[in-house]
Amino acid sequence: MLKTLHIENYALIRETNIVFEDGFVVITGETGAGKSILLGALGLLLGQRADTQVLSDKGCKCVVEATFDITDLGLEQMFVRNDADYDDTLILRREILPSAKSRAFVNDSPASLQFLKELGPHILDIHSQYETLTLTESSFQMQLLDSLASNSPLPQYQELFRRYSGLKHELECLTAQDSENNKVRDYNLFLFNELKAAHLSEDEQQVLEEEARLLEHAETIKEAFGNVATICDGQDGDGVVSRLSASRGCLSHVASFHEGIESLYQRLDSCLIEVQDILSEVAGLDDKIQYSPERQTEVNGRLDLIYRLQKKHGVNTVAELLEIQNNLDNQLQEADSLDDRIRALMEQVDQVFAQMQQAADRLTASRRKAGAMLENQLLPVLAQVGMASARIVADIVPSQDYNSMGHDIVRLLFNANQGGVPRPLADVASGGELSRLMLAIKSLVTRRSLLPTIIFDEIDSGVSGDISVAVGGIMRHMAEHMQVIAISHLPQIAAKAGQHFKVSKAVEDGVTVSRIRQLSPEEHVTEIAVMLSSNPPTDAAVQTARELIGIR
Repeated sequence: MLKTLHIENYALIRETNIVFEDGFVVITGETGAGKSILLGALGLLLGQRADTQVLSDKGCKCVVEATFDITDLGLEQMFVRNDADYDDTLILRREILPSAKSRAFVNDSPASLQFLKELGPHILDIHSQYETLTLTESSFQMQLLDSLASNSPLPQYQELFRRYSGLKHELECLTAQDSENNKVRDYNLFLFNELKAAHLSEDEQQVLEEEARLLEHAETIKEAFGNVATICDGQDGDGVVSRLSASRGCLSHVASFHEGIESLYQRLDSCLIEVQDILSEVAGLDDKIQYSPERQTEVNGRLDLIYRLQKKHGVNTVAELLEIQNNLDNQLQEADSLDDRIRALMEQVDQVFAQMQQAADRLTASRRKAGAMLENQLLPVLAQVGMASARIVADIVPSQDYNSMGHDIVRLLFNANQGGVPRPLADVASGGELSRLMLAIKSLVTRRSLLPTIIFDEIDSGVSGDISVAVGGIMRHMAEHMQVIAISHLPQIAAKAGQHFKVSKAVEDGVTVSRIRQLSPEEHVTEIAVMLSSNPPTDAAVQTARELIGIR
């Protein structure tokens, strides 16, 4: 529950400190006195956007601080997730600096606005008269039924919907990829088969190019070999071998006469051996080199194939062609495996979809049960606020698609008059009827929630007389289970409160300021009387005020 509220330099409020009690609290005052300023200040504590326009004194900072009793609300894990210190007494503070910077604190430690926003729905429900319009929205009506449904299967459904959406998205991506693959698959298969049919080997090109050069000049090479043989080993003793042999013989006769001749003899002998060895190798190569037009055609054809494939793929080596062939093979295998993945994923999508359908059916059944509960429990409350002939029906029909909230379209159908046909709220309910209907709904919902505090900002708009007495009675009944704070202009509602604050305006140092103070029991009676009549109130108004309050 909200225990204290401190406001400093906010709008018309210079500084105020408010201590709230448990039960039913009412705040009254003239229009424009500043009642709704309190809601704006509380909104800052719940993470709303800060604006320097709210600074009364532009040279000073604005401070809004509140304490809440959050015992038994189960918020410990939320504090752990946000790395904050937990205490049963929660202190929220928001500061707005003249520089437009804003700071937030939770239990005197700096905190993010996101943390404040996360805390807000668990500690305080601020209901303004404009929020009543949301009652006509299908999404709000669905949330209403879900909040009334005990052990709602919504979390289980939403987990399945999340899984289904993720799997479906993955399937769509794979299908799109498969479609794109199919566009180039046939061409890739053609390229792969073409490379595979070529039976390429990595060192083949160099070997073939050397053989091609040899075949192209085979006749010239053989002619050169013949000339070498003739020159070195010619007939009639004029060959190089014969001459070297004769020269070596000449030196052999005189080698013993001079030590230098033996060396020359050895060198001539080596030359002779080397030339004979060369002749032997030339003869061997000559035997191996055979000019073959058929083989030359075959080699040139093979090289032409390699060059054409290299040009086609924009590479310069057979190794690069083999790498391309391997990549194409991998792509084709991936495409085949992609088909298998798509089939497996389709089965998984179908399986999760079936589970999601079952969860959606359970969710629908739960909402129908909650709708019947709403119809049965709401009618007596509506009768209390002057709509005894009203009829409300929770109409639940299937939606076209599944979404995060299920497979339902929820519409609250309403008819305020006996014998009429229920129609959508937006078409038939007046502003006053919507206010009373929203109050009745809130009274049901709060019984099932752990929310400690609810604030009504003129939810009584459009009601008066005996109806306002009934509205006050409903609020006081709600306050038996939670703290209810009502900003109201109706004396019949204010009379039901256990704690009464009055907001007023005054001029201080030429500046209009807003003040709020708690009324004593005697002032409470007087203020109700003033609201009933005039200021000062008549004796009859005072007596009526005492009767409304229940004082004899």
